[in-house]
Order: sequence, then structure tokens, then C-alpha cells
Amino acid sequence: MTDNGSAYRSHAFAGVCQALGARHLFTRAYTPRTNGKAERFIQTLLREWAYSQPYRSSLHRRAWLPRWLHSYNFHRPHAALDGASPFSRISGGNNLVGVHS
Repeated sequence: MTDNGSAYRSHAFAGVCQALGARHLFTRAYTPRTNGKAERFIQTLLREWAYSQPYRSSLHRRAWLPRWLHSYNFHRPHAALDGASPFSRISGGNNLVGVHS
């Protein structure tokens, strides 16, 4: 889920979503209630990954992003999901090929 920024409306972004088999949802324009979900994720990303520890360089920080995203999506309990992970909500969390826990 993203806002309606031009970067998210591009053909390149749509191609990436399609290649990943991801469904892209847009927040409703001028509706803070739905945009709040995207904003909350950004706050969590900054707090738990980007600024959670000192990194030697931006390259080193970027190298840790896939690990953090995996933890966030597969292992981190989410209050909005009654303590479950987002992955657990996808077909019971057991049917994706090539995903390592």
C-alpha cells in the first residue's frame, strides 16, 4: 500500500509489483486514515532499522535492509494482527515457494 506519488504510479514500479506477484494498493487521496498505514510502516522502518544502531556506512545500512524486512514480515509480532506476522496472514503462511524463515 502506497500513497499516490508519481514514483508509485510509474510503469517501472508497476512492473516490479507484477514481477513479484504483488498486488499494489493505493491509499485514498486526502484520507489520513488509510495513509496512516503507510506512514506507520515508515516510522517503524526508521526506528527499528535505519536508526536502530550505528552503521559504518550507508552501504552497510542498506545491506541490513533485507534481513530487517524478513524479520518484520515473517517473525515480528504486529499489534494490528493480534500478535501475528504479516506472512502468517497469507494462506496460513505456509504456501510460498522460495521463502526462508
